[in-house]
Amino acid sequence: MGKDVYKAVIVGLAHVHINSVAALFAENPRIALTDCADMPALFPELRTAPYTRKWNVDYCSKNFGLKVWENWREMLDATKPDLCIVNSENAYHVEIVLECAVRGIGICLDKPMSTNYSDALKMHRASIVNDSFLMINWPVAWRYSFHTAKKAIDNGIIGNIIEFKSRMGHTGPLNWGLNQSGADKKEEGLTKAEMASTWWYQTGAGGGAMADYCCYGCLLARWYAGEPAVAANGMRINSRMPLGDAEDNAVILVRFPSIYAVIEGTWTTHNHTFSSPILYGDTGSLVLDNLSDNQALIYRAGGVIEELPVESPPQNLQNLPAAYIHHMDTGEPMHELLCSELNLEAHAMLDAGIRGAKSGKTELIENIHWQIG
Repeated sequence: MGKDVYKAVIVGLAHVHINSVAALFAENPRIALTDCADMPALFPELRTAPYTRKWNVDYCSKNFGLKVWENWREMLDATKPDLCIVNSENAYHVEIVLECAVRGIGICLDKPMSTNYSDALKMHRASIVNDSFLMINWPVAWRYSFHTAKKAIDNGIIGNIIEFKSRMGHTGPLNWGLNQSGADKKEEGLTKAEMASTWWYQTGAGGGAMADYCCYGCLLARWYAGEPAVAANGMRINSRMPLGDAEDNAVILVRFPSIYAVIEGTWTTHNHTFSSPILYGDTGSLVLDNLSDNQALIYRAGGVIEELPVESPPQNLQNLPAAYIHHMDTGEPMHELLCSELNLEAHAMLDAGIRGAKSGKTELIENIHWQIG
């Protein structure tokens, strides 16, 4: 059914994840990662430094032997890849996905799906109409402790779920670049003005802590709840980067039919070792660690703490290229965390939180029937 080797290209290198994602694909013997093209910068960067878009292009082209194209559409037409890896700024996601879908090119899109629910739905529709593969990459999808917890929760290990709580983040994009692999520790870090010039700190490009980190909580809350959410409200604040117009801290409060979720995203937290997410049930609480794949603890009344043994992941959840290859070889569906159906419902929650932060009101969460156009 599949091929011996699948050809992959990259469109969009503005997201810092591209360096680790490209490495995974380049190191897999059944993937030929050959070419890349960046999107035009929506906001001109003041300086090239580790993990800015120009730095990412240079790093990927040199380390993985990629040919760099100026025009991404011409690259797609000339190379005819099996898969397009998309790590652009969020605002470009819909344009790239639609262009790939009509060409029959599979898409691996970095989270979140888009900047709004309407565009996410367009992408979902295009992939179905054109019978084009679409997967959304979530770093948490490869933490098998999260999958082990899902099975245990569905089997009632902490009773009925009452609350889902998530707080994820760091000290802000590009504020930590010199601590990442591939960066020269001797190089001078970006100033606040230089950081603010990048897409991360601009709402027009889809930047902000709510999109960057609340998206994780939306996906996981929807997955663990096992039911669509109905309403949400949000709050955003720019605590320490007022030179950009995007928030650096955000919270979304989500109402489900039978539970509620508190979802936080932060770009101002140092040494983020706090456990997250946490699920509170009526017979116990389950605590996970989004920075580790071996911690799953259950807290009971009376101070009792139980360790939930974490299973080993199957082949289709070893890592991103392994999941893609398994799907292409076998025709088996991708895991639901990676598919657009569940991601649409999660993105609808994020969209309602963004709208709620603007309106100051509780906003209804859309679905494919109520989102017309």
